[in-house]
Amino acid sequence: MKVITVDEYDKEERLDKYLGKHLNISRRKIQQLITNKCITVNNNYIKSNYLVKMDDIITIKGPVTTDIEIKPQNIPLDIVYEDDYLLVVNKPSGMLTHPAPGYYRDTLVNALLHHTSNLSNLNGDVRPGVVHRLDKDTSGLLIVAKTNDVHLKLAKDLQKRNIKRIYQALVTGVIINDTGTIDAPIGRDIKNPTKMTVTNLNARQAVTHFKVIERYKSATLVTCKLDTGRTHQIRVHFNYIGHPIINDPVYGSKPLIDQSGQMLCAKEIGFTHPITKQYLEFTISLPEKIEQTISKYQAEL
Repeated sequence: MKVITVDEYDKEERLDKYLGKHLNISRRKIQQLITNKCITVNNNYIKSNYLVKMDDIITIKGPVTTDIEIKPQNIPLDIVYEDDYLLVVNKPSGMLTHPAPGYYRDTLVNALLHHTSNLSNLNGDVRPGVVHRLDKDTSGLLIVAKTNDVHLKLAKDLQKRNIKRIYQALVTGVIINDTGTIDAPIGRDIKNPTKMTVTNLNARQAVTHFKVIERYKSATLVTCKLDTGRTHQIRVHFNYIGHPIINDPVYGSKPLIDQSGQMLCAKEIGFTHPITKQYLEFTISLPEKIEQTISKYQAEL
């Protein structure tokens, strides 16, 4: 039996399409499983065209063999913390958190599979251990679960916003206010479904708090704390207020500095250990690329 919890990135997709992508098996096989009543959503039998929602619990009964084998790869990992129950990993910019259609190698999951055989399987064979994720070109800290029990408890803490996550971003322009809160709903861009935007159409509340660390002539370094965890939230919100993140290929200003991705890092994470109940908090240095870019702006002062 597999149990999958839908996260923010995948909501509003058809169930058969979502599971086909998530489990790497054909939609025909998924539809057959649904017809045979092998799949429930929140303990209810549903149809293939059901649109999955955030925090839906999908249960697949019986063995499910993926069409794609996710193979371990000897990719160096920057492990900030590890015990018998979980890991905290510093993901580099440019690396996918987990495999996706057409991208089955060189992801964090491939590296994790080489590092340990103990990873939770609640999210299927494609996302072992993955409790939450970061965009491909966002660097920083992620928690990885080794057991299903720990995975469930961490997922619940994420849902209740009990996990502290602090980001740093270098944004375009000079932000005048020392602190601020961006409270603006985020939903799919109807003109470009691959993007998110501030909108009242099929949107969900999104709240980002920020604090200015340093101002330069044409940029500002900020820290961000999220009350909500919407797709691309920080990137969308700062673009909305006219200060897009520097080097963001989707929401930023052109031209780009290079192809290294947005100047955004999940710099700090804090949580209560699900087993020991000890509060753990970790902070990393900014990636060299972001530090180099900051130095260029500092030199202009």
